[in-house]
Amino acid sequence: MRRSHGAASQATTLGQSCSATRGYSRDDRVGPCICIPLPHPQIERSRVRERRRQRDRRMRDEVAVIVGAGQSGLATAACLTALSVPCLILERDDCVASLWRRRSYERVTLHLAKRFSQLPHAPLPDSAPNFLPKPLYLRYLDDYAARFGLRVALRREVVAAEYDPAEGRWRIEVRRRGNGGGGEAEEEEEEECYWARYLVVASGENDEAVVPGSIPGMESFPGPVVHSSRYRNGREYEGKAVLVVGAGNSGMEVALDVADCGARSTTIVVRSQSDDSLLGEDGMVKRMFPDNWKGDNRLYCAGLARRGIYGSGEDAQSIANDIACDYHHHHHH
Repeated sequence: MRRSHGAASQATTLGQSCSATRGYSRDDRVGPCICIPLPHPQIERSRVRERRRQRDRRMRDEVAVIVGAGQSGLATAACLTALSVPCLILERDDCVASLWRRRSYERVTLHLAKRFSQLPHAPLPDSAPNFLPKPLYLRYLDDYAARFGLRVALRREVVAAEYDPAEGRWRIEVRRRGNGGGGEAEEEEEEECYWARYLVVASGENDEAVVPGSIPGMESFPGPVVHSSRYRNGREYEGKAVLVVGAGNSGMEVALDVADCGARSTTIVVRSQSDDSLLGEDGMVKRMFPDNWKGDNRLYCAGLARRGIYGSGEDAQSIANDIACDYHHHHHH
């Protein structure tokens, strides 16, 4: 076994070189060499540094970066645009409003009247129903993004964000996913970096499915267990007994849907709530209304105070006004 230490040939060679086979008959010689890549630690560190330098050279300067292209992110971007503050939305999925488009059930209808569900600067028309069904609300969000000409970078997942006191800006690391067109391109990933003076987190209250860590008897339960984010309709539950855990908007509507679709029985289980149930490490903001939208170092969050679509709009306007005041003051001095 011979290890080559040349930078251009870092590999372990299994077999023997031609000079090492002298004295053996042709039949005794080892067959073709098999090379297995084995990067030297110093070489690997050099490659990591080079990748970082290449990524930093592609650094993109932005005034404000918004994470998430749901209703909160779109509303914040529209309010900033109306106040002449440049901004960019980074969205993990390949479309805007992915929660409504990909992770909501078919019969979902807004539970707030339209005057409480419309986003800033775009009132819903008188002809729209008072409670919008999913298809109409999706069309409204698509038209909203187009109306304000919002800049949305799709398939960008924010993996890290760190405030740099020396720069006075946020350094945001992003993983750019493939174009989703199939084949190898779909698996390709590329790292990107952004600098931004303002960072707005608008990833949404329901970005990740919340599932209890341990439910007694779950291992032996013979039926399917489905989170509401993967529920589409109740047709497959016809003639079956269904247990719905939770009595929020989704729980009540799912229970009604499976009953309407012919479930043999539908039961709802509700847990008791404690006063501090909204203050845990659940991804929601710890600062309660009305101070929920602003953090330190020009960090903001929109739509994370459990106040629904109406709260998203209010947060967006508060954030945009605060950023615009600081931006225009800083820009003109």
